[in-house]
Amino acid sequence: MYYYANFDYADDGITVTFPNIPEAITCGDNEEDALSMAEDCLLTAVEIYFEQDLKFPLPTKQKTGEKAVYLSDSVFSKILLHNAMVEKKITNAALARAMNATPTEVQRIVNVRHKTKIDTVGKALNAIGYQLQMSI
Repeated sequence: MYYYANFDYADDGITVTFPNIPEAITCGDNEEDALSMAEDCLLTAVEIYFEQDLKFPLPTKQKTGEKAVYLSDSVFSKILLHNAMVEKKITNAALARAMNATPTEVQRIVNVRHKTKIDTVGKALNAIGYQLQMSI
């Protein structure tokens, strides 16, 4: 999955901003560094939204001049799960009960830095009334 960002070039480096995630701002010395920093910045923004129980913005279509910043499918599926939980006001404890899982298991599922199989996130979504679908 890709989110799109603006890369603003200056003599002292590259500033990266995400139009639909105003809190996500970073920079790099060169394009490779800026892209790496953008990926980490995006992931950190996801964590912040999760901590604050806010829905994370979904990607928008690429606009002229924007560059693609990668976000893993696993993390994107966690964003979909988190947004559904916020929308339905479902707590981690309620998700654990719905999945017949332990609170520790659910903590790992909703942690964006924990590697979780996408199948597991799909099961969590199913437990709260959603079905994860993929398409090309």
